Amino acid sequence: MRITEIGTHVLGTPWRNLTFVTVRTDEGLTGVGEARMLGHTDALVGYLAEAERRHIAGSDPFDIEDLVHRMKYGDFGRAGEIVMSGIACVEMACWDIVGKALGQPVWRLLGGKVRDRVKAYANGWYTVDRTPEDFHAAAKGVVERGYRALKLDPFGAGRMELDHAETVLAIDLVEAVRDAVGPDVELLVEMHGRFSPATAIRLAGLLAPFDPAWLEEPVPPENLKALAKVSAHTGLPIATGERVHDRIEFRELLELQAADVLQPDVGHSGGIAEVRKLAATAETYYVQVAPHNVGGPVLTAASLQLGVCTPNFKILEHFNDFADAAVKDVAKGAPQVVDGYFALPEAPGLGVELDLDAVAAFPQQHADFDLYADGWHFRGTRR
Repeated sequence: MRITEIGTHVLGTPWRNLTFVTVRTDEGLTGVGEARMLGHTDALVGYLAEAERRHIAGSDPFDIEDLVHRMKYGDFGRAGEIVMSGIACVEMACWDIVGKALGQPVWRLLGGKVRDRVKAYANGWYTVDRTPEDFHAAAKGVVERGYRALKLDPFGAGRMELDHAETVLAIDLVEAVRDAVGPDVELLVEMHGRFSPATAIRLAGLLAPFDPAWLEEPVPPENLKALAKVSAHTGLPIATGERVHDRIEFRELLELQAADVLQPDVGHSGGIAEVRKLAATAETYYVQVAPHNVGGPVLTAASLQLGVCTPNFKILEHFNDFADAAVKDVAKGAPQVVDGYFALPEAPGLGVELDLDAVAAFPQQHADFDLYADGWHFRGTRR
């Protein structure tokens, strides 16, 4: 079996573009992959056009390791976010083809299941006014839909520091959400890499009474010793990793023991097998994995396959019940959350079939997400 061509298909929403890749073979099988690029969609599509000629066309989709290695190292330049995302799209499409050819879901090909369902956490639910009353009502609605975990970013557009008024409001928002969901629901707090270590440590102390299950990206991702400082000064779990795009670059993070939960994005980190390898390494440090997942149905399906077969997998992020819920409709078999969990996927491959006509109904947008804009709120909108 050989790959004959690939296709790229961009679905646009006001705050994110989803790039779907179809990989076709000479035996009639087609696989699908997906990545959500932030501000670099055209660059990703351009890279894939070059990579098709140089590396992808003519390859055997079963030889996934060889194809990934050639795409990563064959151009000599160091692979960054765009290249690793392109690799990921093609890699997960190849797994989809292999699973379909063998009549098995991908998790069976990676060692089989270690759990019968995968816990989900809700994101994208807090598109309301930034008041304790509105956050309280919105969070209550999340729990009423069956979710047993949810994440929020309660902070404004602070950078390094957070002024007193914004600090008070942020803590009030978290308190309102905890009051709404009760003590048994996991509450995850996103910091988006905004703060200095001193500010992050101070905020961690203020948040501790509300028992967050993790603090995510408390400091910018470039300085790992700064993250280690935060970790050493709080008893709250630290999660990070969505802006690290190569599993090898996680080595220092693990050696510093600066994080308790790694959050690689399957769509940015080279795909399913690359993240599975990272998870195996993290397991030797007793660190859990919870993939960053702001994509649509294909990326969610790929991340779910990992959740089934990875022992130290903690939980899977899910946007598509709340933000741009219609994107679920572009794929048959899109993963669904029922009573807070994704069910075990049983269909061959990734288990989803992309409807290209439905994708075309959402043309590419000039999505604008500026975390540091005045009046920043979720989805990059300004209020």
